[in-house]
Amino acid sequence: MKKEYDFSKLKKAEPKYLKHLKEPVTMRLDPQVIGYFKEIAEKTGIPYQSLINYVLKDYAAHQLEPSANWESLSTKKKRRA
Repeated sequence: MKKEYDFSKLKKAEPKYLKHLKEPVTMRLDPQVIGYFKEIAEKTGIPYQSLINYVLKDYAAHQLEPSANWESLSTKKKRRA
């Protein structure tokens, strides 16, 4: 390994590579959910936000849908009317 590296000749990333960057979002998660992932993060050495991303990415890759018995927004609106 070199003692010094010359980064002066680096080029900016091309736009075709920029599409692979992650998009920052703000989410409201229950403290228990965050705690759960932080515990796993400590055990694995993987940042908890990366773990959450991995779980959601796997969920999407398998085209899973929530199995909870949630009502859709339109159903709730109809009941109130």
